[in-house]
Amino acid sequence: MDEKVMVTRSSMPDFEEYTREIKSLWETRWLTNSGVKHRELEENLCRYLKVENLNLCVNGHQALEAIIEVMGLKGEAVTTPFTFTSTTNSIVRKGLKPVFCDIREDDFTIDADKIEPLITEKTSAIIPVHVYGNICQYEKIQKIADKYGLKVIYDAAHAFGVTVDSVGAGSLGDASMFSFHATKVFHTIEGGCAIFKDRAFYDKLNEYKNFGLGADGEIEFAGSNIKMNEFSAAMGICNLRHIGQSVSSRKQAVLRYRENLENVNGIRLNAERENVKSNYAYFPIVVDPEKFGKTRDDIFTALAENNIVARKYFYPLTSQNKEFGGAYSASETPVANKIAQRVLCLPLYEGLSNDTVDRICGVIKSL
Repeated sequence: MDEKVMVTRSSMPDFEEYTREIKSLWETRWLTNSGVKHRELEENLCRYLKVENLNLCVNGHQALEAIIEVMGLKGEAVTTPFTFTSTTNSIVRKGLKPVFCDIREDDFTIDADKIEPLITEKTSAIIPVHVYGNICQYEKIQKIADKYGLKVIYDAAHAFGVTVDSVGAGSLGDASMFSFHATKVFHTIEGGCAIFKDRAFYDKLNEYKNFGLGADGEIEFAGSNIKMNEFSAAMGICNLRHIGQSVSSRKQAVLRYRENLENVNGIRLNAERENVKSNYAYFPIVVDPEKFGKTRDDIFTALAENNIVARKYFYPLTSQNKEFGGAYSASETPVANKIAQRVLCLPLYEGLSNDTVDRICGVIKSL
């Protein structure tokens, strides 16, 4: 049987490069609490992402929770059900009620034209997601937020390095979260960051992520412990040096996928926008069973039988999580529900060869 193809694979620097990067840690014994590597990575990321007020955290989920916490948000948040459960769980865990808005069929992001009817006197924020690196309708969203005095927090876990009209995705809204999980385009093994427009929130997060300790050593409020350690930061420093190579490799695989699949009846590919610089993080396809003759699940099974791991990402909708006990109906967000039933993310990672892409596409086209 052919070698197993995973849906993703972590990019890593040369072993010697990483060991050189961490060697000084044996001399300083400074392993956490905003050490040298931590500070260097923050500075490097600010330059690369074209942002200010970037605060590293232990992971992206905790970064999103921390943003909600330090902004003091209460009540309701308008968000999308077409996302990884982390987005929704962060809202729920901080005591807010998620209000689910439907998505756009072409790029899978929250439909800005459907947000305003969902706003009530309890709404405190809009929390959209840049899905697969597709950038939300940020100008429309900001106008709505300004009209009602709401915060805009972007889950930018998929949008590392993505720019729209030459503007970094992390500079949109009042705050953004990036995930640096091992499966992402850029990773620190585990990790993430919060980015704020207002410097005051950056400073407050510094206290929050260190138990709420103030400059005088007194506990200012009930904080948490979500600091990134020096070994993770060192991995990030190494990986950031090679991010151009990683993105370029992914792009070549995406171009090969498009060459194979763009004319297959019943297979719709992710829309591309001229004003967006992509990071080629994911390669989703949307399957129309009536035109293609098989369902998404049929393709998923056929790939698995050929030792190829694809992912139903995102399925099911987070509004259908058992935690809600059926409080939300999938019919309330019909576009998101339809896409969730039809979407499949194909393998994509640095070093994925043209031959392997052809093999994956061959299985699909054989159906």
